[in-house]
Amino acid sequence: MSADFWAGYISGAVGILIGNPLDLIKVRLQARDAIAAQTATSYVRQFESKSALVAGTAAPVLGYGALNALLFVSYNRSEAALNTAFNTQSNLWTTWLAGAIGGLATWVVSTPTELIKCRAQLSSPPESSWTIVKQVLKTEGTRGLYFGGVVTALRDSVGYGFYFWSYELTSKWVESNRPNASAFSQDAAKVLLCGGLAGVVTWASIFPLDVIKTRVQAQTFGAATTPLLSSSLPEQRRLGAIETARDAYREGGTRVFFRGLTICSVRAFFVNAVQWAVYEWIMLELGQGRDKRVEPL
Repeated sequence: MSADFWAGYISGAVGILIGNPLDLIKVRLQARDAIAAQTATSYVRQFESKSALVAGTAAPVLGYGALNALLFVSYNRSEAALNTAFNTQSNLWTTWLAGAIGGLATWVVSTPTELIKCRAQLSSPPESSWTIVKQVLKTEGTRGLYFGGVVTALRDSVGYGFYFWSYELTSKWVESNRPNASAFSQDAAKVLLCGGLAGVVTWASIFPLDVIKTRVQAQTFGAATTPLLSSSLPEQRRLGAIETARDAYREGGTRVFFRGLTICSVRAFFVNAVQWAVYEWIMLELGQGRDKRVEPL
């Protein structure tokens, strides 16, 4: 396996372990109906037990490690191919496009991983990721693991485009303001700052899509809204992304699409700061530091 595969895999798994508690809050705020959101008096109450702190962790640790590996490999190869095709050096636009292609390539892993994670985090009493997988396969088959795949693919494509774009943009800004400092990939403070900012920009750019994705995937087979929170709903067909968006807008207007953004931004900064630091460190240790790679102008 290539250096960027292992760097991506390990950094992705580390990021999930760090960010799962805050991700749990984000998902529950996104899926929660307006009345329940108004009566939630403390974020701490999201953790009804110690096991809730790691709810839905197994699927992302395994899946997101693979997803992150696939993302970085796809991004690096796509950027190189784009530069060759257009006979140009790397720039921020090819960086964004390569990131979008890389994000789209992760669809095969990200959709089932996100679906299992969301349902495990919303289940009450808590259920393991493996239990969720068995339930989905029993009631819907393999196809059920890819429910909500279109909106997930759109979210990932747009989001990862901005992810790499913002990381490279802030990296260039830091390097241009400190030209005589140590190599970027060897300066932990720089990597942590740029990685954290990239995470915040990414989530801010796609948060409404993520809200819709969460609500779509929270629907279990045979129900129309979020039965993981309201099990008494009558059995009906599940809503698609557009119908879910309309339903959410009727529930709380535009604000509903940004519910949980603050906690998500805090999580995004710390998780992505660490992820990028781990990625750059591993690449450096494997002889593939930024000075060995073609960098965007």
